[in-house]
Amino acid sequence: MFSFIERLVGVKRPLFDILSEKRYPQIGRDLVLPAREGRIAPLPSDLHPQLADALGLMGVKQLWVHQRASWDTAQRGEHLIVTTGTASGKSLCFNLPALDRLLREPNARALYLYPTKALAQDQIRRLRPLAGPRVELSVYDGDTPSEARRLARQRARLLLTNPDMVSMAMLPHHERWGDFFFNLAYVVIDEAHTYRGVFGSHIGNVLRRLRRVAGFYGAQPQFILASATIRNATEHAGRLTGLPVTPVADDGAPSGRRKLLLWNPPLADELLNLRSSNTVEAAEILAELMKNGARTICFTKSRRSAELVYQYTVDRLDDGHKSLARRLSPYRAGYTPEQRREIESRLFSGELLAVVSTNALELGIDVGALDAVITVGYPGTVASLWQQWGRAGRSKGESLGLFVAGNDALEQFFIRNPDEMLQREVEAATIDVTNPYIHARHLEAAAYESPLVAEDSEFFGPGLPDAAAKLVEEGRLNHAAGTWFVAGPGYPAGDISLRSSSPEQYTIVDEEAGEIIGTQEAASAFSFLHPGAVYLHMGESYLVTSLDLDGRVALVRRFFDTYYTHPRKESFTDIATEELQATFGPLSLHLGEVMVTSRVIAFQKKRIGGDEVLGTEELDLPMQHFVTEGMWFTFPLELVPGERDLPRFPGALHAIEHALIALLPLLAMCDRWDIGGLSTPVHHQTERPTIFVYDGHPGGVGIARKGFEVVGQWLRDARDLIRDCPCEAGCPSCIQSPKCGNWNDPLDKELALLLLESTLDAGALLP
Repeated sequence: MFSFIERLVGVKRPLFDILSEKRYPQIGRDLVLPAREGRIAPLPSDLHPQLADALGLMGVKQLWVHQRASWDTAQRGEHLIVTTGTASGKSLCFNLPALDRLLREPNARALYLYPTKALAQDQIRRLRPLAGPRVELSVYDGDTPSEARRLARQRARLLLTNPDMVSMAMLPHHERWGDFFFNLAYVVIDEAHTYRGVFGSHIGNVLRRLRRVAGFYGAQPQFILASATIRNATEHAGRLTGLPVTPVADDGAPSGRRKLLLWNPPLADELLNLRSSNTVEAAEILAELMKNGARTICFTKSRRSAELVYQYTVDRLDDGHKSLARRLSPYRAGYTPEQRREIESRLFSGELLAVVSTNALELGIDVGALDAVITVGYPGTVASLWQQWGRAGRSKGESLGLFVAGNDALEQFFIRNPDEMLQREVEAATIDVTNPYIHARHLEAAAYESPLVAEDSEFFGPGLPDAAAKLVEEGRLNHAAGTWFVAGPGYPAGDISLRSSSPEQYTIVDEEAGEIIGTQEAASAFSFLHPGAVYLHMGESYLVTSLDLDGRVALVRRFFDTYYTHPRKESFTDIATEELQATFGPLSLHLGEVMVTSRVIAFQKKRIGGDEVLGTEELDLPMQHFVTEGMWFTFPLELVPGERDLPRFPGALHAIEHALIALLPLLAMCDRWDIGGLSTPVHHQTERPTIFVYDGHPGGVGIARKGFEVVGQWLRDARDLIRDCPCEAGCPSCIQSPKCGNWNDPLDKELALLLLESTLDAGALLP
């Protein structure tokens, strides 16, 4: 057990000096943001005495100006959204008005919604000192035992949960929650910026169902939303809730100096323009920070990366700092609830010096006084990047933020153009609650909760009658006496996944110990848990020995070799419908619905720490299908210089496809892994050379549509990316893709650039 003194040992050297350009030439750009003084406002004179006393015991004698503005807005009965910086004390913006109401009205209830279980667990720790014994608090999530759920229904006056539980457990069985909904006074939605795209479109529908059910019991709760800074906060809050919302954005909290570093791994192969692994670089940085006593979070983009950085860091701490390895832990989704709670407890208490995490810890969990944040790879949005960096340097403390680039084309684009990252405006959150793939399922769920009537257009929009009529045609609803109600004994909400990934999971079992070690979403299980896959968990390697498709169980055993596995997929794309058509120069552009069929057919074994291929094995797994929105365009063969170049044409199309996918996140505010693509010299429907780029989510979220709208800029960016890369034949910084199902074969950089130049020359007069 670590002593109190050991946990409080501070940074041994000045934080900004631990990493310097002289010692580490990998640093390509640094920027120091100045400190900012706080601006205060007095505590409200009408604040409930218990809250005022509790704040006094916590040393809070006054508020930041945005906290007071939130209180004043709430007291006027307005719905509001607070958009201030990370660690600005947003929790008090909703805790004070909600708890004040609950303390004054013994029957009043409040519902707090969080996007992650860890965030709810953290918030209840903050709430208890404020709430005192008069306000019963309960967490209600998938980890809550049955008896505790029953007690929460009966006793909780402030319930902390997530949208999944509201959609699947509370609303369909609202009769069990009648007293709670009858007295519902406040709904708090924390981290509202996370509710965007498919997820946000679902949440918008869930909140409308929630308002409808509350109204059935006579309640009209007040909504308070809290969010990281986004460009369209007020608009986004209105779309989520369907209500007019007042913004509170004048951030009065102080902040310390922050140094930001862009870190580019050194070239490992100059001929191929291949850089060292950013996971290895991150481990070097993390080990150095830990040796100097800096409390650090290292964020990675995937479970695999989190495990690798953890493993590599432990290896580097063996040399004279072995005891520090006990103060480092990985953290990600897929761990059992008990494992997550233990890691959270050690992190919150200060026993851990550092943690390697996926974005599961990106949100506003109070992890104490952190010194540094390492972001390994671009997290998908500028807003998310600043949210991660904001985990360190709370109040007036100095902090360090690092971005460690990989070989990825977009990340190297940021290294070459650092202001595109550091000065870029944060994104706008986008949702579409009327998306037919999403809206119809929630109408069906709402009809189960209470028969729909035309007046419910107040919640679900003027398109309700037409959408309900279509559901009647499909046999999913019945219509009689002016109401729509469910057609059968089904449980519609149970079939709704609020996220783009499958709600079904595979259980991972250690066949030697007979223990469950984790879970994996069904949508990605074939890639991570195919027979022969190396699966990483808690820093340990496991070999998948078998995959039971019917029982959804993967059997694994401990593995001690020095390779990892990379799957290969084959994909097919069929055009289902066409919505829009246009031209750009010689290209014929199209937007519509496509059917994507894919199958994992093989995997490579690659040596850890390098790209050496040790072997390839074939697989026999089922096909997977989904329908989504896509854009596609056809190339005329006349663009090819000569007949002798025709054999190179497939590689050129493939290279252009990769460059387009790499750069679309700059235009569509998404992640590269949200996008799929296909290139073919002859597609069976277009009968011409064709490139498809489609949304990786069933039904689509507008990503490919954005590319269609700005195709000229998109093609120019792709041309510039390929032209400006110093490699000769193509590399990960331009046309090679880490997610390519064909293992980046074939690719032809030279002909791809020529085709793009010819296309842009022909389309030069177009906007």
